[in-house]
Amino acid sequence: MDTIQRFLAHAIQLEQESARRYEELAEAMTTVGDAEVVNFFRQMAHYSRLHLKEAMERGGFHSLPDLAPEDYDWPDGCSPEAAVWEGVDAFMTVAAALELALDGEQRACNYYRLIADTSTDPQVKRMANDFAEEEAEHVTQLGQWQQRLKF
Repeated sequence: MDTIQRFLAHAIQLEQESARRYEELAEAMTTVGDAEVVNFFRQMAHYSRLHLKEAMERGGFHSLPDLAPEDYDWPDGCSPEAAVWEGVDAFMTVAAALELALDGEQRACNYYRLIADTSTDPQVKRMANDFAEEEAEHVTQLGQWQQRLKF
């Protein structure tokens, strides 16, 4: 991926999906009755929306880029955040929700690292590294939640 506009279009799509998925997890966790986990997932959705806004501002986008699904260059044919999100429902346990979120964040981190490692554009490399670091922080946060809740 060798243009900043194309990279940011992908980042925007990824963060949009991440925010939506965290909202789904928060909603699913309301049935479990763990307000702390619900609030954590809502906070993660908020962070995803902040990353989305940042990517849109950096790319100069006033609305979401309009790319056809086949125009995206995803490693497994779909966004790293979307690839793991099947099966979110009201019967999901906290442990399963945290594991699902962790997998999505790790895949996003790996995706950004791949771009940073393979792009020939210095700006794309730098920004992909920044985004990978942010995703790595989310991986750490989710791991801490699993440790704290003994999952």
